[in-house]
Amino acid sequence: MTSSETGLTIDYLRQHGLIIFEAVSGSRAYGTDLPHSDTDLKGVFVLPEELYYGLDYVPQVANSTNDEVFYELRRFVELLLKNNPTALEILGTPADCIRFEHPLFRAFRPAQFLSKLCRQTFAEYAVAQIRKAKGLNKKINNPEPPARKSVLDFCYVTVGAGAMPADKWLDRQDYAAGQCGLANVPHLTDLYALFVDTAEVPRLGYRGLVKDAETSNDVLLSTVPKGEVPVAYLSFNRNGYSTYCRVYKEYWDWVSRRNVERYENTVQHGKNYDAKNMLHVFRLLRTALEIATTGQLHVRRPDRDFLLQIRRGEFEYEALVAEAETLVQQVDAAFAESTLPDAPDKQRAVELLIQMRRQFYAAR
Repeated sequence: MTSSETGLTIDYLRQHGLIIFEAVSGSRAYGTDLPHSDTDLKGVFVLPEELYYGLDYVPQVANSTNDEVFYELRRFVELLLKNNPTALEILGTPADCIRFEHPLFRAFRPAQFLSKLCRQTFAEYAVAQIRKAKGLNKKINNPEPPARKSVLDFCYVTVGAGAMPADKWLDRQDYAAGQCGLANVPHLTDLYALFVDTAEVPRLGYRGLVKDAETSNDVLLSTVPKGEVPVAYLSFNRNGYSTYCRVYKEYWDWVSRRNVERYENTVQHGKNYDAKNMLHVFRLLRTALEIATTGQLHVRRPDRDFLLQIRRGEFEYEALVAEAETLVQQVDAAFAESTLPDAPDKQRAVELLIQMRRQFYAAR
């Protein structure tokens, strides 16, 4: 059940003393914030007792913009046991970012949960961000024209031993698409016999090559009178058209959703990559390497200057990607040799969860 269905809001949690931890998160916790950076909040709460023992469990509560997110105690422990970066970073919040901490919450410490699972949760998330950066780089440097290509742009007509784009072939033959008719060629996928009605007044009833050049997603077949001979054969590159449509949609969906300020910053620094995205790649990978080699989690980044250099676009995109991929290999090697446990101690975490909830409810 969602928080909206139960009436739970962050204000309600605060007013009723249900929050056991609240802190500033994100760039201000990492130390990579700029004057215009948002102030994000993360925290942990305990459900009202009647909701916990009833059927209306709520795992998290957030505000409308999702920059304030609070996890219910059980959900928080579940995330910690998975070595979720967000949950672990809540535990490692710098002291100057903590707004409230219930005495019971102090029983939680990062060292109780850090494990080799962090290789997956931190490093693999960073790898996903590298892929995202590559995709974004491609979108920035290879924008899709507003005019969408049509099916005919992916059709080719046989000419001798070769082929020619359908529109070029029509132009050379001085045919109009409406004079043409297509018929399936048995046993050959997406290959069609091409017929042309050359009469001054069309008499064969051919329907053309597509129903509508702007909206059609397939070629158009006609009924061909017996005895008519095809003048050529037309091939429709259906897979190429489908791939193009997907890429075109993804690009313009991205245009409609992108953060305008962030995109303009990306373009202004002249390197054509999402600098904030790449900052997080290195933050995550370097954090993972520290966890593997020291067994400690450093949320406030000691490499702040380097990360802000990335954000300002002071490095070339290709160099950053290459360095990140090398860092991934170092992280993998470090976790292979790490003395961290394979996973957190679930039984201990469950006992702590039960104890904290009982004490919290008993004190109310």
